[in-house]
Amino acid sequence: MPGGLPQKDGTIGRMSSSRAHAPPTDLAAIDIGSNSFRLEIGQISPGRYKRVDYLKETVRLGAGLDADGMLTEDAVERGLACLARFTQRLAGLPKGQVRAVATQTLREARNRDLFLARAQTVLGHPIEVISGREEARLIYAGVARLQPSSQHRLVIDIGGRSTEMILGHGRTPLRAESFQVGSVSLSMRFFPDGRFSEQAFRNAQVAAGAEFEEALGPFARKHWHESLGSSGTAGAVSQLLLASGITDGAITPDGLRWCMAQCLKAGRADRLSLPGLKDDRRAVLGGGLAILYTLATHFGIDALQPAKGALRQGVIFDLDEQRAASAGRSTGAAGHDMRDASVRDLQQRFEVDTAQAKRVEAVAAALYTPLAGTDPDPHRHLGWACALHEIGMMVSHHDHHRHSAYLLSHVDAAGFSQSQQRRLAELVLAQRGGLRKVEQQLADPGFALQVLCLRLAIIHCHARQPVPAGTTSLKLKDNVAVLSVPGDWADSHPRTLYLLNEEVGVWDKSGVTRLQVRS
Repeated sequence: MPGGLPQKDGTIGRMSSSRAHAPPTDLAAIDIGSNSFRLEIGQISPGRYKRVDYLKETVRLGAGLDADGMLTEDAVERGLACLARFTQRLAGLPKGQVRAVATQTLREARNRDLFLARAQTVLGHPIEVISGREEARLIYAGVARLQPSSQHRLVIDIGGRSTEMILGHGRTPLRAESFQVGSVSLSMRFFPDGRFSEQAFRNAQVAAGAEFEEALGPFARKHWHESLGSSGTAGAVSQLLLASGITDGAITPDGLRWCMAQCLKAGRADRLSLPGLKDDRRAVLGGGLAILYTLATHFGIDALQPAKGALRQGVIFDLDEQRAASAGRSTGAAGHDMRDASVRDLQQRFEVDTAQAKRVEAVAAALYTPLAGTDPDPHRHLGWACALHEIGMMVSHHDHHRHSAYLLSHVDAAGFSQSQQRRLAELVLAQRGGLRKVEQQLADPGFALQVLCLRLAIIHCHARQPVPAGTTSLKLKDNVAVLSVPGDWADSHPRTLYLLNEEVGVWDKSGVTRLQVRS
């Protein structure tokens, strides 16, 4: 059969915190960016973040996208080699303490799944491709925690193939957007072979301005009081201006004009010799300067200050909250996971029948928990699928499972990676009808068990009435799932029993497992 069901040292920032912590645990974030790959290991304790280790390599993955949107083998090999070196430093850290995220290049790459399969084998941990808005949210989380402020602020992060802009106040991002223009992509297009010219800078600024034009109103100067530049490009230009004595590290329009004048004087990137300019930044400096100058002039930024936090710290803070929320579920303690808030928001937005969702979740959990492992993530994914399996009803009752799957694949859901949303979409797509549409995914025994429990729970709750606890139980043996229901209950619920017997036929056709109903 193709599948089956399973058998049983340096503190770099202070931050406010209302949650007590156990002794600090090493948490690791891997940022698979378009220009650089970064690994940060940190510890979080009350009111403090401590960096334990930080590794960075210039991989230029984004430069390896060919005209057809495919990652070249050379780029893939560079990425895998870097991840192999990161793996050595991660030795001994368990899965729950490591989170790897990938950004714009892997959002674009048509062969990303092939790269991810190889990369995850090398790294030994799953890699999440996150949406642009989710990247922006995590960037802001890193900045807000390591550089607290009561001011309304604009945070900008210029990556290799995308630029994120976030308006926020305190810890809360008020608006977050991602734009498909970055230092690598703009440099490759307008400064080929590292050649600088006045016309190239003008053309690059026009191209960047076209990308940012829709943001002129939402991110206008009236909405913020201070501006911060996060991560590579802003940090590199800030360091260059400081080392050259042009500014105190603030990125100003005059400072950017001075930088561009030095580029034009040199003529080529490989001839640039400026204090504070690292070799790995030469090839992408032209595109980065064009973006920064466009942002400064279009959005009235007099001085962009370098930020302490970045995406990788935001990933660590988010991972810490997810771990606390999972621990809270088992101990009864409170915990915050952004994904729970997103699920509630989606339920409200799409007017989900939350009472029905809770009924389905309760029955599915009763069937699933005795058979699943101790890893909390599959339990939580099944719960989210139950909570959101009817969001497609807002579109149409007919084939609502297909509408639900589409929405879950494409909606912005803070806290979720694209791969997590795709997993939820596949679960809700499988909630009814034949199973051929998820035949490939059913080869994963864990997924098959989740689908079975979700479908059985929906059948038990089809009348939209409470289902008494203990009404049903599920056992697995030799790839046979046995659903037991009390005889008196079966006699008084003939329609439900009919649907369960119909479900037996669906699983018989699947070739994955057999389902038996016993009363």
